[in-house]
Amino acid sequence: MLENLKVKDVMSRKVISVPPTEDVVFAFEKLMKHKISSLPVVDGEKLVGIVTATDLGHNLVLDKYEIGTIVEKVMVEDVVSVGPEDDLLTTIKRMNEFGSEGDIINQLVVLDDQKIVGIISDGDIIRAIKV
Repeated sequence: MLENLKVKDVMSRKVISVPPTEDVVFAFEKLMKHKISSLPVVDGEKLVGIVTATDLGHNLVLDKYEIGTIVEKVMVEDVVSVGPEDDLLTTIKRMNEFGSEGDIINQLVVLDDQKIVGIISDGDIIRAIKV
């Protein structure tokens, strides 16, 4: 079943992103407002990184950022992505393979010819396979 479903069939096409110059506090507020767990960091139309609610929230609580810290200084630059034609089994494997310390990556950016066309989350996959 997972091999038959494509990323493009279940991904979210509305992608909320931030520029590299966004203040981390405002990026975190955007994550909370939209109830999402990550924000692709986009410079023009080019994907340059990603920030997560877990990382930003944890570091804000611990007061690890100086006032005025921008997303570019804290983002993960090596973004794991999938293509719209990839199947869900491949997507799940990538989420698992690139997660850290036994965790999975909850969301992957969907790129088509280096352009962001969507984002897919573990929740999107679960909703697609529920019986």
